[in-house]
Amino acid sequence: MHQRYFGRFISATALVLLIASSSISAKAQDRKNVGGSKFASLGDAKIYYMNYGQGSEALVLIHGWSQSIDAWRDQIPEFAKRNHVIAIDLPGHGESDKPKTKYSIEYFARAVEAVMRDAKVNRAVLVGHSMGTPIARQFYRKYPSKTLAIVIVDGALKPFADAPAMNRLVEALRSPNYKEVIAQMFTGMMGPNMKPEIKERISSSTSNTPQHVLVSAMEGMTDPSIWDDDKINVPVLAIMAKNPSYPPNIEELTRLLAPNLEFHMWEGVGHFLMMEKPEEFNATVITFLDKNKLLTK
Repeated sequence: MHQRYFGRFISATALVLLIASSSISAKAQDRKNVGGSKFASLGDAKIYYMNYGQGSEALVLIHGWSQSIDAWRDQIPEFAKRNHVIAIDLPGHGESDKPKTKYSIEYFARAVEAVMRDAKVNRAVLVGHSMGTPIARQFYRKYPSKTLAIVIVDGALKPFADAPAMNRLVEALRSPNYKEVIAQMFTGMMGPNMKPEIKERISSSTSNTPQHVLVSAMEGMTDPSIWDDDKINVPVLAIMAKNPSYPPNIEELTRLLAPNLEFHMWEGVGHFLMMEKPEEFNATVITFLDKNKLLTK
């Protein structure tokens, strides 16, 4: 696997980490007053989600490592005009419970299914940012009949470094100075024109996700079983941020795993491209839904 590409992916995942449960205070209360604020159960853990609209099919928004529903702040109102929308705080993030448990990709995928069940949603288009991409893929493996399509948002379908490199990162995140490690990874991950308000949302969020969640979730990314070469046989939209660290044939590599792929590579944006260019992002997703006749009313 392309070593530089993995470095970009790890930085992206750590950056995803940075958007954690930001806005849990006043902003969390604000969003409780919009749409339906609910909790689903996964074992003894409560999974927080926001439910906008109704119906047996929905657009399900899955944030990345250490993020929260706040990452989709600029998507929810627009998407909710067209579809039933569900936005999830993954276990260990946002307002969901944060137990001392194993935060595997499998666990996150089961959390998504638990939310859908609670919301009485039978099938979904899964939108996964960064770590949300392998979560969506794992959901598809476990629940193919419940998956209408997948939207990849600067995420990966294959690992981009060897196990030793991943293990070194996990060990660094276990250290007392893990926030400094994250800050170093975060450097250079924001787009050149990112607004200060977005930077603040990202940079202030890292402290809201417990260290045990950060470490375990990253360990979950080292599980080789989540990176198998099995095909994704539903429509897939990939929106990626252009970066020289990506292999030049990234579209081809993605298409090998997702034959029914629509691929976009955007310039001038960073890892959180849906926050930097919300109007363009929203329009691209809605066009994809319309083209594939997905979630039509």
